[in-house]
Amino acid sequence: MLGSPDEESTEIFAETVTNGDPTYVGSLAGKALGLPVYHVLESEIKEQANANVYESEVGAMEDALPKDELISTTRRVRDS
Repeated sequence: MLGSPDEESTEIFAETVTNGDPTYVGSLAGKALGLPVYHVLESEIKEQANANVYESEVGAMEDALPKDELISTTRRVRDS
């Protein structure tokens, strides 16, 4: 599960845990882990979390971050 705040870092982190480090400089370079990746702002995650904890830890970020773009980026990597 990712909590990255922008599209670029979301894409890099998602790629790293699914297909291996796309920059080929880290220890996961070329090592596809195939892990399903989700962003903390996705409804699938929010629905599974305790509502009070989610609101106190993540709630404010739902309005401050580009939620749709982060979710779209994560889903694109996950579904590829």
